[in-house]
Amino acid sequence: MSFGFVAFHYPAPEHLEEFVRECHKVAEASRRQPGFLSVGVWVTPDGEAVVTTGAYESEEAFRAASEVAREMGATPDGLSDLEVRPREVHFLVSR
Repeated sequence: MSFGFVAFHYPAPEHLEEFVRECHKVAEASRRQPGFLSVGVWVTPDGEAVVTTGAYESEEAFRAASEVAREMGATPDGLSDLEVRPREVHFLVSR
């Protein structure tokens, strides 16, 4: 069973491009982690949200990879200095 997530981030309009760049840095680091399957960085057409997605072979692989992201300053909860409201994270299990 694969384990994944979808996260909605709400950066301030003036920080949108910076936030997207940071997401791509974390995505690149994720690609090098054991158990990695996929990652995506999306922006809604209105530019109000950045949506990140990821999939791993297992929850354990995701948890290990998330430690690397945490070291880079990306956390699955909370609010970064670039965001105007807390992100919404949804975890997924393939069936």
